[in-house]
Amino acid sequence: MTTWAAAAERLGGGLRDLTVRNVVRTTVGGSGLRVRLTNAFGNRPVTFGHVYAGVPRAGAALEPGSNRMLTFAGSPEVTLPPGTTALSDPLPGPVLPRRRLAISLYVRGEAGTLTGRNRATAPARPPSSAAPEPGGAPAYRSVPGDHASDESGAAYIDEAAVWHWLDALTVTAPASVSAVAVLGDSLAVGVGSETGLGWVDLLADRGWPLAVVNEGVSGGKVLTAGTGLAAEKRLAAEVLTKPGIAAVILLAGLNDLGAGARAGDLIAAYRRMAATAHAAGVRMIGGTLTPYAGAEYHTPEGERARQEINAFIRHGDAFDDLADFDAALRDPAAPARLLPHHDSGDHLHPSAAGHQALAAAVTLPLPQPIATTSRSP
Repeated sequence: MTTWAAAAERLGGGLRDLTVRNVVRTTVGGSGLRVRLTNAFGNRPVTFGHVYAGVPRAGAALEPGSNRMLTFAGSPEVTLPPGTTALSDPLPGPVLPRRRLAISLYVRGEAGTLTGRNRATAPARPPSSAAPEPGGAPAYRSVPGDHASDESGAAYIDEAAVWHWLDALTVTAPASVSAVAVLGDSLAVGVGSETGLGWVDLLADRGWPLAVVNEGVSGGKVLTAGTGLAAEKRLAAEVLTKPGIAAVILLAGLNDLGAGARAGDLIAAYRRMAATAHAAGVRMIGGTLTPYAGAEYHTPEGERARQEINAFIRHGDAFDDLADFDAALRDPAAPARLLPHHDSGDHLHPSAAGHQALAAAVTLPLPQPIATTSRSP
C-alpha cells in the first residue's frame, strides 16, 4: 500500500558527494516500510551509498534511536541508471499513520540532473492534533560526505523546498485500507494556501482508513510535458505503478487551456485516461475545472472550452464519479470567477479557504477497485 508519494520532475543538478534528508508524512499506517527511489529524469546513473529512515525531532535532527538503515536486495548501496526506480527491502516494525519521517540519502559522487518534486512543503500533523509536531523544512542538504546515519542535524546546513529522488513510501496495510491518488497541477501541490496545507493534505487528514497520495506537478499539463511528464503519460508511467491505488481523482487542464488547447483534445485525453485506469482495475473520478477569469492566461475561448469540458465531466460517460470543484469555488454572481474568499489573489489558485472548499467537495465513499488486482508492496 502506498502511504506517501510524489510526482517526478526534472530539476537542476550540481549535487555531489553529500546527503539529502527528505521530510515527508505517511497517510495510513502499517508495517514493513519500503522506500522507492526514482531517477526518472536523470542524465547519468546515481549511486546512493546509504539510505536511512528516521523520525524527525526538530529541523534536521532526529529522535534518538529512530534512524535505521534500509537495504536494496540486501545491500546498503544501490545505483539507479537513468529512467529507473528501485524499491528497498521492507524495514521490520510498525509504521504509524500520519507520522513524519525523514528519509536520508547519501549521494556518492556526481548526481547529475535531479529527479524530485519541486515546491515541496514541510509536512505537519493535522491542525486538529492536540500535540503538533515541530515544524521545519521539507528537505535539508548536508556538508560533503555521508551523513545519512546522523541523528544530529548539525551536518545539514541548507534547507530546500524539494523532495530529492523520492518516489513513494509503501507499507503492508490491512486489507480494508485503500488508496486514492490525486493527479493534477499546482492546485494539487497546494499553491495559494498561505497555511501550507493544500486540499490534498486536508483530504488526507479526514481520519478515514484511506491513503491519499499527491501526484501534483506545478505548471503541469494533461497534453504536453513540462518539468514532469504530461499527466496522460504520468497516469500509466507513475501513478498506476504505485501499490494499492484504488481510485484516481483527476483535476488538470487549466494550464492546457491557458496554452490554447481545445476542449475536444482534452476530452479525448480524459477518455483515454479513464480507459487506462479502468484497464488497471482503478476507478477514475473526474474533477471539474475551477474558475479562472482574471488570471493572466484567461481568454474567452478558454472559458468556453472550460464550460464544455465541465459539462462533459458532469454528464459524460468516461468517469466513475464526480468531484465538482467548479461548483465549490465559483462566485454565484460571476461563475467564471473564483469567489473572492476563495481567491488567493491571482484569480487562479485558491486561498486557504478555497483549498478547504476543494477538500470538502470530495464527498465520495471510500474507493474500491473495479477489479481485484494484486498491488501489495
